[in-house]
Amino acid sequence: MTHGHPHSPGHHAHHPDHAADPGGQAQILDLDAEVLADHTASITAWLPVEASPREIVDLGCGTGAGTFALLARFPEAHVTAVDSSAEHLQRLREKAGAEGVEGRVRTVRADLDAADWPDLGTPGLIWASASMHHMAEPDRTLRQVHDVLAPDGLFAVVELAGFPRFLPPDAPEERPGLEERCHTATDDLHAEHVPHRGADWGPMLTAAGFTVEGARTVEVDIEGTRTEAIPRYALGTLQRIRGAAAGTLSPEDLAALDQLLDTDGPRSILRRTDLSVRTERRVWAARRGAAERRSGGAAERRW
Repeated sequence: MTHGHPHSPGHHAHHPDHAADPGGQAQILDLDAEVLADHTASITAWLPVEASPREIVDLGCGTGAGTFALLARFPEAHVTAVDSSAEHLQRLREKAGAEGVEGRVRTVRADLDAADWPDLGTPGLIWASASMHHMAEPDRTLRQVHDVLAPDGLFAVVELAGFPRFLPPDAPEERPGLEERCHTATDDLHAEHVPHRGADWGPMLTAAGFTVEGARTVEVDIEGTRTEAIPRYALGTLQRIRGAAAGTLSPEDLAALDQLLDTDGPRSILRRTDLSVRTERRVWAARRGAAERRSGGAAERRW
């Protein structure tokens, strides 16, 4: 399960194993966590918790972006971090040790598509960031989450709207529209292999027995000068896009993309000063057993 993320056909999936590229996947997860840290903190702050949960589960935790945001948001809580990648879980444990919170973290290696889940306790909050769309049978997974949650517990689903954009829309690049064509190619691939990416989870949550208490779209637009991690984040993301789109792009587009990915070349994306991170995150907060408290649906708002 790794921390499923919009980058790659398997996404840094909280779910599929990435044995073929464990180091690269872990690195992009770490950069993703660093670059989007403020947005992740804003989402955890918004969660409509009725009482601070003492036990939390992070489904498809990857290298710990959500885990550490939740530990910071709920300082009395313990987090069970679940993923299918042993390498990602090891990296998460190392981070927990470095931050002095290893006593508040338990890691569990598991495949969430399996019929039988490991014992995850009875958490008051379950967090799934960019992992649900990787599930082979998401309806079944939602019912399993519902059954694991404590009564009145909260389930937070966070999804990123595909690969971020990095290049200026009007950039005088070698191939105008290159980034958009790359995204079109990967969107087509994801539509075939990851059909639930971009789904509206609200109706599926309701069908699984949850009451949706909030749904929000978080706009992400981070200037490249904000952190030196953004060029490396762009490089890692575009490398994954190239792997997915290479069979679709024209030879001219591939050549232009390779110039951006050439870390030693004069046109390397690492040398650019006009980058930004542009995408959206959609968030659903759903409660188990709270139907009698709320009437009607939750209107979606934009931050």
